[in-house]
Amino acid sequence: MPQLSTSLTAADRLGACKARWGINRMHYLVPAGLYAIGAPDAEAPVVVTANYKMSFDLVRKALAGRNVWLLVLETFGINVWCAAGKGTFGTDELVRRVAATALSGVVSHRRLILPILGAPGVSAHQVKRRSGFDVAYAAIRADDLPEYLDNGGRTTASMRELSFNWYERLVLVPVELVLVLKPSLPVALFLYLAAWLAAGPGAAATVVAGYAGAVFTGVAAAPVLLPLLPSRSFAVKGGAAGLVYTLLFRLAAGGEGWSLPVTLAAFLAFPAVTSFYTLNFTGCTTYTSKSGVKKEMRLGLPVLGGAILAALLLVTVGRMLS
Repeated sequence: MPQLSTSLTAADRLGACKARWGINRMHYLVPAGLYAIGAPDAEAPVVVTANYKMSFDLVRKALAGRNVWLLVLETFGINVWCAAGKGTFGTDELVRRVAATALSGVVSHRRLILPILGAPGVSAHQVKRRSGFDVAYAAIRADDLPEYLDNGGRTTASMRELSFNWYERLVLVPVELVLVLKPSLPVALFLYLAAWLAAGPGAAATVVAGYAGAVFTGVAAAPVLLPLLPSRSFAVKGGAAGLVYTLLFRLAAGGEGWSLPVTLAAFLAFPAVTSFYTLNFTGCTTYTSKSGVKKEMRLGLPVLGGAILAALLLVTVGRMLS
């Protein structure tokens, strides 16, 4: 079996940093299969993870100094939680990988240790019926694996508690910024040309700067400040952050000279943009459900679209009356 080091190299850390910024993100993976950590024997525990290299590295690092088998599933470079939702970290792949690695001939026991976040994709009784292996859910974080193994395979309450503090939200921001860059550029170009034709280059620069700031507030500032923003709705949270941003931007951009239609348009459009991107952040959070996200999008998107349309009408009418 391939032997794993539990020490992360500079290349490993650079790869993780690049993945955080969306560089080679969808190809940051390791081959699926069975790996040895330390010198595992037939009685050594079998820990299961995804083949997203960042997940893989966190697990092998946490198991330093231990003799463990690491069974890596083919999730196509997706982390455990997202892969469980997509079905790639699931019953079929787990059963298939157990058979492909001839695991029953490698270990004498019949117990697989899975991360708790993989539970939505795995049917334990089906795995037992089809492979003969029992499924145990250990912990949410890889760092808790040593304590779990030392406790005789018992999960404590803290191991089941999922945090989402400011740092954990902050590390998600870089890839969100990269992802939003491509669709935002043509929108910014369109706004610049439209504003330049209507009111000149100075107004065009102001509009694009305002739009860029609204996007940044929704992608970066609102997620970091998430618990401080009002409401449980991400759309409302984003709208509140957008209103504060628009007020600050108006003060910084000399908005005292703006006409009433332009001012109203800014306070409609910029919060709507911020709200949209904050709503998009629901896919990164630890406390939203698929049905809840669909419901919020169904209610929120028409309101945001209406705000953008109203802003365009206000600016158009204002230009006609000026």
